[in-house]
Amino acid sequence: MRWRTYCTGGSRVRFPVAFTEAHQCRWHALPDRPALDRAAVARIVAAADRAISARGRFHLVLAGGDTPGGAYRRLRGADADWVRWHIYFGDERCAPPADPARNSRMAGEAWLDHVAIPAAQVHAIPAEAGAVRAAQAYAGVLHALGEFDLVLLGLGEDGHTASLFPGHEWGAASGSPDALAVFDAPKPPPQRVTLSAARLSHAREVLFLVGGESKRRALAQWREGKPIAARAITPAAGVDVLVAA
Repeated sequence: MRWRTYCTGGSRVRFPVAFTEAHQCRWHALPDRPALDRAAVARIVAAADRAISARGRFHLVLAGGDTPGGAYRRLRGADADWVRWHIYFGDERCAPPADPARNSRMAGEAWLDHVAIPAAQVHAIPAEAGAVRAAQAYAGVLHALGEFDLVLLGLGEDGHTASLFPGHEWGAASGSPDALAVFDAPKPPPQRVTLSAARLSHAREVLFLVGGESKRRALAQWREGKPIAARAITPAAGVDVLVAA
């Protein structure tokens, strides 16, 4: 495979040439945030139905941040075979489990604590152990797992997704670790754990949820083909992006 090197945020980032020339991205415009939430829930439930019908279980990676909260709350009322769902997280902040900044706490309060997914099937990142130890532990959790069925992701104002920030290692190359320790993140807290771009790309479906005026510049950069982190997510089937006006 041929690679092309870009400089971004003071660091050198490599992308596969084939990807930079033909990024598979399907854009879906929604009129507002409630419409985005409804569309996201419909896609999540449909992906679960397909996975359970084909393989007997559904492996879902959750996004953090503010945007997916509405969809998570709507999922409480979904007609789903919850005992077959297995939940993972795309990234986590290094803070105690009960800290309001934790993605696992947000997802729990909005959705997971209200449905019958077995606790052993909710795989939180043990970020309270510190970035290095938590990344190693989570890589062990993912080691025997094949493709995710669905990965949910967001988009930051600077183009980051999960905790793949400009100027940091994204783990886009084949053979990259499944989980990365992040230090000096540009948003607090500075220490985080994130799945690598390569591991997030190892999925049957990837769905980005994007809302808010502050994301306009990052969306424009993405559409223009700029080397932002979101473009490093390269599943074989491409990605779908729900954008709320």
